[in-house]
Amino acid sequence: MQVEVKNLSFSYAKKSKLAVHALKDINLTISEGDFFGIIGKTGSGKSTFVQHLNGLIKIQKNSGEIRIGEFELSGKCDFKKLRSKVGMVFQYPEYQLFAETVLEDVAFGLKNFFPDMPQEEVESRVKSALYTMGLDYEEVKNKSPFELSGGQKRRVAIAGVIVTRPEVLVLDEPIAGLDPKGKREFVNILKKLHEDFVKTIIIVSHDMDFVAENCNKVAVFNAGKIVKQGLAEEVFFDRATLEACGLETPLIAYLISGLKEKGVELENKVTVQGFCSEIEKFVGGKV
Repeated sequence: MQVEVKNLSFSYAKKSKLAVHALKDINLTISEGDFFGIIGKTGSGKSTFVQHLNGLIKIQKNSGEIRIGEFELSGKCDFKKLRSKVGMVFQYPEYQLFAETVLEDVAFGLKNFFPDMPQEEVESRVKSALYTMGLDYEEVKNKSPFELSGGQKRRVAIAGVIVTRPEVLVLDEPIAGLDPKGKREFVNILKKLHEDFVKTIIIVSHDMDFVAENCNKVAVFNAGKIVKQGLAEEVFFDRATLEACGLETPLIAYLISGLKEKGVELENKVTVQGFCSEIEKFVGGKV
C-alpha cells in the first residue's frame, strides 16, 4: 500500500487565537516496500503527522489529502477497515495494555475489526502474533499482562497491533528505553514482519543511527514542515540541514565525512555494512 500525502496542514485549536500550526503543507510519498524514517526534534510535527495515517487525527476541512492504497482519508473513508490495514504502535506501547489476560488483550483489535471471525481462528492469530514477538502462547496466554516483565509487556502490546496483519505499520519511537540487545532483537522482528505481511514500515525516531542503519528513505520534519526527504544517504550527508534542525549526524556518515576531509575518498554509506565494504575496497586498492 502506497502512502500519498498532498498539501496536508493541521492546526490545534484552529479557530482560536492560541492556534498552533503543527503541520504546514506536507507533501510526501511513501512507496510500498519502503522502510521509511521520519526524524525531527520534539515539536516538529512528526507524531501529529503519523496519527493522520490511520485517522486518529482527522484531516481538517480544505487542509490536504491522504491516500493509502484504496483508502481516501479526506473523503468518505471506512476508518475501521483502514485501521485493520494500518497498524500504529506508540512510544511505550506497554502502557496501552488493559485486559485481564494476554489472550484477551492481543485478541481485542482482531475481534473489533473482524467480529465474525471464529474463536479458533482468533486464537490461532493470537498464537502466531505472540510467537512472532518471541513469546510462548501457552506460557503467557492466561497470565495478566501486568504480571509480565517490561520487555514482555511491550511485546504483548505490539502483538496486539500485528495480530490483524496490517500492510502498513507505523512505529513512534519504537526503541525508546531498549538496551543494545533489545534493539537488535526488535530490528530482527521488524525485518521478519516486513518479509511476512507488513509491506511498508514507517518509523518515527530521535535515534539517527537506528534510522540510518534500518531505513532506506527518510524525511526530516522541522517546525511543521518537511525540510528534506530522500534516500537515507542523501539526507544524512546533508549535515547543514541536520544541524539547522538540531539533529545529529549518524556515526557512519560522520566518520565517512571526516575521512574525506583527510583525503580518504569513500562512497556515501550510512550503514555499518556499507562502511565496512567501502573500507575493504579502499584498503584493497592500496595493497
